[in-house]
Amino acid sequence: MNSGALIRKDSLYLGRVSPLNPLEIIKSEDSFLYDKNHKKYIDFLMGWCVGNIGWNKKEILKAVKKFKEPFYVNPYYLYKPWIELAEILAKITPGKLVKTFRCTGGTEAVEIAIQAAMTYTKRKKFISIEGAYHGHSIGAMSVGSSKFRKYYKNLMPQCYKISPPLNAKAGKQIEKLLKKRDVAAFISEPIIMNLGVEIPEKEFYKIVQKACKKYGTLFIADEVATGFGRTGKLFASEHYNLKPDILCMAKAIGGGYGPLGATIMTKNIAKSVSDFNTGYYSTFGWHPLSVYLALKNIKIILNNKKQLFKNVDKMNKYFFKRLKEMKFKYPANIRIAGLAIGIEFNKKNYALKIVKNCQKNGLLISDCGPYKLTIFPALNIDKKTAKEGLDILARSV
Repeated sequence: MNSGALIRKDSLYLGRVSPLNPLEIIKSEDSFLYDKNHKKYIDFLMGWCVGNIGWNKKEILKAVKKFKEPFYVNPYYLYKPWIELAEILAKITPGKLVKTFRCTGGTEAVEIAIQAAMTYTKRKKFISIEGAYHGHSIGAMSVGSSKFRKYYKNLMPQCYKISPPLNAKAGKQIEKLLKKRDVAAFISEPIIMNLGVEIPEKEFYKIVQKACKKYGTLFIADEVATGFGRTGKLFASEHYNLKPDILCMAKAIGGGYGPLGATIMTKNIAKSVSDFNTGYYSTFGWHPLSVYLALKNIKIILNNKKQLFKNVDKMNKYFFKRLKEMKFKYPANIRIAGLAIGIEFNKKNYALKIVKNCQKNGLLISDCGPYKLTIFPALNIDKKTAKEGLDILARSV
């Protein structure tokens, strides 16, 4: 089928949130994607923080052939790999997080966190960061960008937003809102990816975390995109010594090998959910094959953690140096944490133009609104591939 016919069928049968990118991918390997004409693209997106250790890892593909587990297990039954994965998450996540609720992805993970916060605190108000993205359910959109309210008039009320910059002043704004002791939770990515890698000041979280504890508000860390090494720590919460009450995971937890999300919380919060019988049922939450592959993916990350983060640190410095030297047409504000990279321009749509030029030249990056672009290369990317990709970027600006 030719591209034109395929695009017409896509338009007819597939619903999409964003306009179609007509790039037809037929193969993926390490830091590369290939289109139907076998043209190679360097992937500096990795599915937006999904394939943190590269695509089609041979160790994981070999494991697929050895899969002998049942292809479905009723969520109410006992299944050993669920316990194994939950135990690993309890050991590697920050703070006193113990119990994990199973789900299929990031939106569902955030939805569980929101419901758990209301159940535990008996409160219904929330505070989040203006412009942030937490998913596309009614609850997740309620704590996401205010723009959702233009289209959905039935979103949860009393969801307050704090705008960047996220500094001591913003922290004190949140503290003031918490003093009434009626806010169920503050929710944020520790470093906000879809705001072009917005990096809060340490003082911001110092104030917010202390205020949450003082006034009985839960702290929800959305680590769906930032988790499993993206920012140079296993979890971005570690940059700020955060001890979240609830933490959401998805994306890189499964590395793209199967859909999987998780919401981990403290024992007391989990108990309140069980006591009030508001537990979360997910028919395909932690499908056996997804769990099997997620375990392989996570073990590769943990077993190679020292080497992986050494490479992240090395590539962090290399990307920053190259980007600072790049001759952009307009002033560029470069923000980088690990291998989460955002570039903000003062010229509208310039970022989009760069993204389009890069794709034509064989590099995949993403625009993030009219002023920003984002770059999320694999954490184990080698210098040669990084250089090749940055050379393309330099030619495309």
